[in-house]
Amino acid sequence: MARVRFTPHLRRFFDLPDAHTVEAQTVADLVARLDEEWPGLGFYITDETGRLRQHVAVWVDGKRVKDRDALQDEVREGSEVHILQALSGG
Repeated sequence: MARVRFTPHLRRFFDLPDAHTVEAQTVADLVARLDEEWPGLGFYITDETGRLRQHVAVWVDGKRVKDRDALQDEVREGSEVHILQALSGG
């Protein structure tokens, strides 16, 4: 199982713990499992096409997700996943 960590920002909108374990092989699987437990969380993370939203960042094992369209980055047993709001501007 992967361990998912949520930022205080996400916990403000959803009744999430600091961290949660999820069985998933890809980031897309992970988002689907999270949405099953917290309806609406998946749509907060992804848009209507399943693409990662512009201002959301997902990191798996210290590396930013590369496949923002299909979310096929691998999630392994014991992976550490962080879901957070991306910062933009200057």
